[in-house]
Amino acid sequence: MHWLDWAAVGAYFLVMLLIGVWSHRRVNDVSDYFTGGGRMPWWLTGISHHMSGYSAAVFVAYAAVAYNYGITVYVWAFLPLALGTGVGAWLFAPRWNRLQRRYKVASPLEYLARRYDIPTQQALAWSGALLKVFDVAAKWASVAVLLKVFTGMSMTNGILLTGVVTLLYCTVGGLWADALTEFGQFVIQGVAALSMMWVVLDRLGGVSSLGSLWHRLPSGHTHPLVGPYTAGFLTAYVVVKLFEYNGGMWNLAQRYMATDSPRAARRSAGLSATLYLVWPAVLLLPAVAAPVLMPHIKDPQQTYALMAQSYLPMGLVGLTLAGMFSHTMAMASSDANAISAVVTRDILPALLPGFRDASTERGLRVARVVTVVFITVSMVVAIEADHFGGVLGIIVGMVAAVMGPISIPMLLGLLPAFRRCGPRAALASWALGLGGYFLVKYGLDGASQTTVVVTPLVTSLVVYIGLGLLLPEPDEDADAVVAAVSGPEPGPETA
Repeated sequence: MHWLDWAAVGAYFLVMLLIGVWSHRRVNDVSDYFTGGGRMPWWLTGISHHMSGYSAAVFVAYAAVAYNYGITVYVWAFLPLALGTGVGAWLFAPRWNRLQRRYKVASPLEYLARRYDIPTQQALAWSGALLKVFDVAAKWASVAVLLKVFTGMSMTNGILLTGVVTLLYCTVGGLWADALTEFGQFVIQGVAALSMMWVVLDRLGGVSSLGSLWHRLPSGHTHPLVGPYTAGFLTAYVVVKLFEYNGGMWNLAQRYMATDSPRAARRSAGLSATLYLVWPAVLLLPAVAAPVLMPHIKDPQQTYALMAQSYLPMGLVGLTLAGMFSHTMAMASSDANAISAVVTRDILPALLPGFRDASTERGLRVARVVTVVFITVSMVVAIEADHFGGVLGIIVGMVAAVMGPISIPMLLGLLPAFRRCGPRAALASWALGLGGYFLVKYGLDGASQTTVVVTPLVTSLVVYIGLGLLLPEPDEDADAVVAAVSGPEPGPETA
């Protein structure tokens, strides 16, 4: 890369670190560290929710799918995010905010001890924390692929560079640092993505070439569902993302908890859903058009990086690389904050009862230590990513499949229709859902990707609802929680 490109990347990293230092002054206790003290504006949490929802995998694994299969990547990978988040704006976002306001929780899992029991809370906390290690590891590996193409940096050094910078700013500033850096990353990434789209359209013959592009693409690339991405896979993915993006991915629930009212949480989710509908189409257009412009790319995962190097002028290459960094750093830092919240607020108090009465200073110190440990472990796993099926193998196979058993008891437990589903239903759905995943993934030869994703999701859903109907467990505390998060909120909510 040219020195102007290095300057752009260096300036990006510096700005992220300065935001982290500035945010440090806004963090006085664990509530500030994990939920921003419930004072964040809806537009900031909406952009933060969006940026935290996907990573540099867009420019690596998903770009490869766009190169090999065309527009199907937008249909199965991103329309479900817009749909799921849009439904959640009405169904889940206000409930997460009421939960924080009425029970003063700092972790999305804190309420589970009251809604079900402590064993259920601990099962979801431990398994979800382990899942997130692999999820974030896939994001580090994605960035490392890009760095290798742009700079020749080894995968290991690329993972370490990105991880250490993220570790520094998110450990210091908590959720405020996450949200503010994500806003800055959104702006930088926006400039970079629009620049990339412009030069690609210019190479194709101008904006008017969009109409003829579809006739120049390889056969099948204009089909909404093609190859392994079937209607069954899409249906399963929609349901998985409905749960994942409305709280199953814990860091996204924190965004709704950080707003100042249920109404603001709903607006935040609506903004994020709109961005998921529009922005991925801009990001992926170059990769969709790549078979026309660069028909002989050997490794499709390098598509976006090779196009940037070939078509963008000096300075913009570095800005584009920074834009690619932005998504991964946004997701990883928010995940680290969520995991720290779960470990500090849910796991440690169960293991060490005396920790419940920890001082503010001790609580913050432990939260930061947990953040450091989580990011460090995820970087180690990222270095060994190929042993777990590569980037897309982790994201689609492991994360999407395991998310259902973790998130179904957590999300449905907020809704009045499932208030009689108690600890038995929650734990059974979690255990049997995970068992279903391991059975089809490792016990059946030749199981399709759709089967791997569908089995644990359907198993958990059927078991949770079925046991709730057949063996209901009415409980006054559970009813109180459901009523508290479902009732109208005075003030801004009813205005």
